[in-house]
Amino acid sequence: MEATNNGTSFNNQKFTIPAAHVNNDVEQQITSMELEAEDDDFDYSKRSQWLRAAVLGANDGLVSTAALMMGVGAVKQDIKAMILTGFAGLVAGACSMAIGEFVSVYSQLDIELAQMKRDKQRGQNGESNHQQGKNDDEGEKESLPNPLHAAAASALSFSVGAMVPLLAASFIREYKVRLGVVIGAVSFALVVFGWLGAVLGKAPIVKSSVRVLVGGWLAMAITFGLTKLIGSSGL
Repeated sequence: MEATNNGTSFNNQKFTIPAAHVNNDVEQQITSMELEAEDDDFDYSKRSQWLRAAVLGANDGLVSTAALMMGVGAVKQDIKAMILTGFAGLVAGACSMAIGEFVSVYSQLDIELAQMKRDKQRGQNGESNHQQGKNDDEGEKESLPNPLHAAAASALSFSVGAMVPLLAASFIREYKVRLGVVIGAVSFALVVFGWLGAVLGKAPIVKSSVRVLVGGWLAMAITFGLTKLIGSSGL
């Protein structure tokens, strides 16, 4: 009987699971599930304002500057002419993007503020509603677009995009090699910008990258072709 009792005691100890260990496992699983749920519930459309300005600015700076440089390169092989054209396009484009984005977002801000004011006037029906409306106004004002942020994001991203063809062409004297390097660098940057925008916005990566790449190629090809045609006609 004593041996049996020892055996039973041994078996009980062998298959006993500490309660603390079980609780820790359960807590870890619950925490993991909560983090996954928070990630799934995140509203990626909240990024749309600054993401649109940043991606648009980078693509515009990249494509427009590269197209300008390709257009000048179609009729003039001098590296100095290409670099000066690209630099002028960078400065002019960054200023244009910043001003345009500022005016556009400020107009949107005025419209939303006017709508908030009308809603507030219609919703003042008592003291409790007034306090609730005040809290709602504060929350809505925090989510309003910022014209300065949008303008700065556009100008900065445009400059970053425009620097790609400028740096690619700055140190290459051979004309054909320079054009090839510019096209290659711009194509790589277009794919990267398309991928980055898709990842940040949780959009299809391949579709976004291909769309941006093909659009950039078309812009450079059309600018190069038309400029070459006009230059060869002797105008």
